[in-house]
Amino acid sequence: MQSLQSQLTDDFFYFFLRLRKDRIRKVVKTLQERCPGETPEQLARRLLASQRQLSFLGGALLHLPMFFPGLGAVLQGLGAAGGAAVLTRMHLYLILEIALLYGQDIDDEDRVPEMVQVVLATGVAVGAPFLMEYFGVNPLLALPTAALSSAALAQLIGEQAIRLYSQRTAQVPETAGAAAPAMG
Repeated sequence: MQSLQSQLTDDFFYFFLRLRKDRIRKVVKTLQERCPGETPEQLARRLLASQRQLSFLGGALLHLPMFFPGLGAVLQGLGAAGGAAVLTRMHLYLILEIALLYGQDIDDEDRVPEMVQVVLATGVAVGAPFLMEYFGVNPLLALPTAALSSAALAQLIGEQAIRLYSQRTAQVPETAGAAAPAMG
């Protein structure tokens, strides 16, 4: 039996990460209408390709302020917080859109641990270029590292979501009502 996410959980993702489930439903519906003959996996791969490009750009923009001497530290701090929030939100949208494509209920509490894993993974990826600076690696390498790590993370998250939700969809008729495994 499925249970809905608590109001606190829903409000947390809505207010702190600006997660708009109506937007997720609209994107999936529009994609399904534009590509009616495609399977959930094909549609998910379309979403993933787009998300990977956005994540690459977002990761690069996150470290762009370092090129402004004097303002770099302040802008970089603000950019890191804002950029991390944007990348996190993008990755959350990706897994929830993929879940919805595979017929999963995005309001089910089973999505919460999956969303928490995405938040943690994004935090690690966003922090990687800062570690490079801390260890004295040329700061110019932070820009491509951030872009590539963000794109790679989007790819990893998307692939894991496709694998997880396609397995759950395949198992539903056989084990209806059984607890589903966590994402990862």
